[in-house]
Amino acid sequence: MKQLRRVLVPSLVAAVLLVCLPSHVIAEPEPSPGFAEMGASPAGANDWSCKPTPEHPRPVVLVHGTGMSMTDTWNVLSPQLADLGYCVFALNYGGAQEILNPNVVHWGIRDISNSSRELASFVASVQSHTGASQVDLVGHSQGGVVARQYLKFDGGADASDPSANVVHTVVTLGATNHGTTFGGLQANARSLSAMGLPGDLLVQAIWGPAGVQQLNGAQFLTSLNSGSETQPSVRYTVIASANDEISTPPEATFLTQGPGSLVDNVWVQDNCPGNTTSHGDLVRDNHTLDLVKFALDRQFVINQCN
Repeated sequence: MKQLRRVLVPSLVAAVLLVCLPSHVIAEPEPSPGFAEMGASPAGANDWSCKPTPEHPRPVVLVHGTGMSMTDTWNVLSPQLADLGYCVFALNYGGAQEILNPNVVHWGIRDISNSSRELASFVASVQSHTGASQVDLVGHSQGGVVARQYLKFDGGADASDPSANVVHTVVTLGATNHGTTFGGLQANARSLSAMGLPGDLLVQAIWGPAGVQQLNGAQFLTSLNSGSETQPSVRYTVIASANDEISTPPEATFLTQGPGSLVDNVWVQDNCPGNTTSHGDLVRDNHTLDLVKFALDRQFVINQCN
């Protein structure tokens, strides 16, 4: 046990220095009208001159997950949706600069409430540029939680007047809707806490403040899921893979349908029992992306187990 402490304590001290430095050391980017500071866009996304068509009247906004970016998450789905005729938009959110290399920004690690407000600003700009009254959201991992936070608390949906909803459809891929153990990381953190060490900092050092907010039993998720888990007049498709090793247990992603909403909880393996898609591959697997396209357009024909 003493030997374990000697190994872990220096690492945890480094983690404390990383995540507890003054706010002026780690800068949080503010959205600008052009969102240029978010960096390069995935192919097919962020054509601000795009106008929705009668076939696809709602722009699709893609929301990445923890520690990821829009380019490495949506480089497959974005051009596919654009080829189908959608106006596609994607953003980077929740960014923090590396302390020793400020030119490097890690996305999706800041407080989720702040990230939700960044999403709200981005969607408002999408509406302004496209003229669309509503959008559809596709969120991977934390992106699904950010989307739901936006709907419930930051203007994405209006429970008192659902006809004023900004969001029509939400599609989530491996979202941490009811928390995650991060494939055993939470158990390791609890073991450290039992030893008198700051276990939550282990999670925070790896996944940032947003990671702690996604842990199983986190107060943030308790608040998000209180009352109804869904918003009236919004259609949800919640996609999970039995082989997800990050959003664990995988079934914790599924939502309970609330009043006035529609919820489809879908396993990737429902029609493809041999599918071995992991958490990261949910944004690349052909069958999973067909499920997303069907959720956005019920006329789309799914190619089974491709």
